Amino acid sequence: MQLSSIRSPEDLKTLSYPELAELAGEIRDFVVQAVSETGGHLGSNLGAVELTLALHRVFESPKDAILWDTGHQAYVHKIVTGRQDDFVTLRQGGGLSGYPNREESQHDWIENSHASTVLSYAYGLAIARDTGVDPRRHIVAVIGDGSMTGGMAYEALNNLGHSKRRVIVILNDNGRSYAPTISNLTESRADLADRSERNEVTLPERLTEKLAHAYTSIRLNPVYVRRQRRIEQFLREIPVVGEQAERGVEAFKAAVREFLQPPSFFEALGCRYVGPIDGHNLAELEPALRNAVALSAEGPIVVHVLTEKGRGYPPAEDDDEKHLHDAPVFDPSVGPPKAVPTGYTQAFADAVLKEAEADARVVAITAAMPGPTGLLPFQNRFPDRFFDVGIAEQHAVTAAAGMAMGGLRPVVALYSTFLSRAWDQVLYDVALHRLPVVFCLDRAGITGDDGPSHHGIYDMALLSKVPGMRVLAPSSAQEVQQMLHDALALADDGPVMIRYPKGAARQVTEHEVGTGLRARRSRSGDDSVCILAVGKMLAAAERAADTLAAEGAPVTVWDVRSCAPLDQSMLDDAARHRIVVTVEDGIREGGIGMIIADLLVSHRSPELARPYVEVLGVPNVFIPQAKPDTILRRLGLDADGIAATVRRLLDA
Repeated sequence: MQLSSIRSPEDLKTLSYPELAELAGEIRDFVVQAVSETGGHLGSNLGAVELTLALHRVFESPKDAILWDTGHQAYVHKIVTGRQDDFVTLRQGGGLSGYPNREESQHDWIENSHASTVLSYAYGLAIARDTGVDPRRHIVAVIGDGSMTGGMAYEALNNLGHSKRRVIVILNDNGRSYAPTISNLTESRADLADRSERNEVTLPERLTEKLAHAYTSIRLNPVYVRRQRRIEQFLREIPVVGEQAERGVEAFKAAVREFLQPPSFFEALGCRYVGPIDGHNLAELEPALRNAVALSAEGPIVVHVLTEKGRGYPPAEDDDEKHLHDAPVFDPSVGPPKAVPTGYTQAFADAVLKEAEADARVVAITAAMPGPTGLLPFQNRFPDRFFDVGIAEQHAVTAAAGMAMGGLRPVVALYSTFLSRAWDQVLYDVALHRLPVVFCLDRAGITGDDGPSHHGIYDMALLSKVPGMRVLAPSSAQEVQQMLHDALALADDGPVMIRYPKGAARQVTEHEVGTGLRARRSRSGDDSVCILAVGKMLAAAERAADTLAAEGAPVTVWDVRSCAPLDQSMLDDAARHRIVVTVEDGIREGGIGMIIADLLVSHRSPELARPYVEVLGVPNVFIPQAKPDTILRRLGLDADGIAATVRRLLDA
């Protein structure tokens, strides 16, 4: 067993290639077993095994900074940097994070795992190194799993090329993000592989592929580079025609690159490009990385590495949708069950199909997440009305604005935490133009296992401040369907946002569903206490009310439903109570409860002392990973916590 002897990157450097191949197999078995027990990201890590081993054999972390974009592909990095024994606590409260974590290890740099950011981090670190502030030798940025579809990556790449900073970029190209990558960078490769399986690849194409690999080997050779520079210098110094001769050679080289290596656009941005390299062949990977170190002396270099997401585990390799990008707890001998939408996501999936059937203007847009947002059925039913733009939320929102300008009814389905990346576009490209765009935000509120970067707690506080934006929060599956139907009509006057949580959804009768922008009273009490609950918090508020009623303290409960604008009839009813408690699973400061408190306190009659308003919500801190119910209980946002708050206020 090789794996048991690996406690630091240094332990890798004495192993032979046969021993490394054995280790790679053991690591894959270890990752499958670990994820099967805790849930987590699987496919991307199975595909990055050899690449991670090569990086840690060639570079000296943390003396060299190895930065991971989409940090869910860093499990193997964690294993070889001394955290193997901690995987029993993966993604558990107080346990090992599912992403790089600066508090866990000096080998970790980037924590949030919001994609397409690593090249900007690398640029900044390179400046710190070059100004003598930071002792880093090499800056290595691993980007992949679809992250090169994000616009921020191209902004940084352009800046790197212009500045000639010494950064080594590893493009881990597995052809996918969560779903197949939406990018011309991988489309030609995928088409060639598909036709190769059907024996449809022509002889010229096979020869071109071999030439491309040979050309890559030549261009990775530092001796070739030095000779090339001398030739360029010689040509430049030829009297009269020197400049033209040098340009002619450059044009010829560019033509060869364009023919053999279509991704040569990297070089147009000032970044040397080499590849593609077989990302599962250590004997090919390591020399390529070492040569990249030498070549990086002249500026940034992109090493294009081809890997297979889910490699080595048949259930992942056979998963056409996502190659087991992520998985719940499962039996490793058979693999996880096929992922299907559940709860609120399933309610949205059903609702958007129904609305699209009734209105040909309805189109659906997502950013590399068609499966998790419930849009696969829509894609299958309306392929010409479905648009996956890749990991590009800013583009998704402004593209939706353009579609709306053209007369369509765009429904933009994103995770709540990712919409914040497109705040400027929501505000100025959609809302300023009063466009009929409906935002459907999944994973809103406390999400749990993925930690602070994935909690969707800022959406209501942000979007309720957007002029003309209607913000809706459903408390049941049936409310999701009603709200989407209403939103498409409300959109005539501007954008609408619907936010709903991860997990199971309440099922209610038709008598427990509201309409439009009106709130709904779900419990009637005396004039002592009124609870105003937002979205999924209604269930906890109702349980708290039932407990309090059994204790002889009947309280009124409202399902807020419309967070912006707020229903005036609900506010009027709340104002007649002595105590009002607002409950939301969003950020407390600046949230919906604070808005309600301001309205109730500032507009009450001077002669009235009531009501006193208590605002319950998520504090303004980064919430670490744990199960959602555990986090909500700690924050006092469960039924017991709400009831305890009411008792305290009644006793005051």
